[in-house]
Amino acid sequence: MSSHHFVKEQQEPALLLLLEEIGDTETLSSLLEWVPTVLVTQNNVQKIMSLGIKIDGILATKEFQNANPYLLEEQHPVIFITSAEGDFLEAGLNYLREKEHHAVNILNFDPLRIGELLPQLSNLDIVFFYNGIRYFPARKGKMKKWFPEGPIQVNGAEGQFIEHQSASASNVFRIQYTTFLELEEGFHTFSSNDLFWIGTLV
Repeated sequence: MSSHHFVKEQQEPALLLLLEEIGDTETLSSLLEWVPTVLVTQNNVQKIMSLGIKIDGILATKEFQNANPYLLEEQHPVIFITSAEGDFLEAGLNYLREKEHHAVNILNFDPLRIGELLPQLSNLDIVFFYNGIRYFPARKGKMKKWFPEGPIQVNGAEGQFIEHQSASASNVFRIQYTTFLELEEGFHTFSSNDLFWIGTLV
């Protein structure tokens, strides 16, 4: 039984590739290790195919689908997922939810657009990557986790208060554009009155 069969049972997080340029091939390779369901867009399908990556769905407009039917043969079995230009994120997440996937990794996604992910978080565990940073949500406004020594990024609503506690310190800060913290190795607790995201180096 192939690993790809397990993916069809939604055992592994799906992979939604929104990136236009394939820069971080190391992260991409690690995410492909367990042969996830892979969705790409009409803007990057040729580049992804040129890397020899097996894809499962292409997010595309009707016009693109009509002009490129050969893609269904070259990557068989693969499907087109109809989407308006610029709505690839929403169409991809809606498709995964309908197919009863429980988790997805998104590469690349700008953290300034995290508001677009909020409607989907009740149905999907979402992790996204951007410029070498992996972002994961504190769904209920709280996270306790072991971190290695080094920087993290905290994203949320502008001005949102975050309480941070570690073995050696406790402080409260407000989220501003690209809020970075330097952490010591160990357990850290972050809490707020609303959801926020933590970004760590890949």
